[in-house]
Amino acid sequence: MVDVAAKAETKRIARATGSIVMLPATLEMIRGGGSQKGDVLGVARIAAIQAAKRTSDWIPLCHPLPLTRVACQFTIDTKNSALTIEVTAETLARTGVEMEALTATAAGLLTIYDMCKSADRGMRIVDIRLLEKSGGKSGHFKQD
Repeated sequence: MVDVAAKAETKRIARATGSIVMLPATLEMIRGGGSQKGDVLGVARIAAIQAAKRTSDWIPLCHPLPLTRVACQFTIDTKNSALTIEVTAETLARTGVEMEALTATAAGLLTIYDMCKSADRGMRIVDIRLLEKSGGKSGHFKQD
């Protein structure tokens, strides 16, 4: 792991996003609450938060961080038959929180896949990326 002891503790925020593309019938099943496994978006939200909290267990050499906030929002895109997740992770720490936001995004999307795979094995997880990060020595980054 990189030594971050000399770095200042600052407020750090990261936002990440990704999407899952599915059949229109699968999207309607999620919207209507018809999944056999229960509330797809509610469970995916909890999975994303739990993944953010456990990122250092998943990603080698990633520092464990004391998260101060993790928020997860979903957007339904009926035109493209997709769901988009956006995760915001925050901390007061010596290193960034980008990996927590990205890991949470992936876990939320994987949970949607798991909960809906019996209806649609062809779902595609796409475009997981960092949208924005702030805090720390490297300053502010925002995806164009």
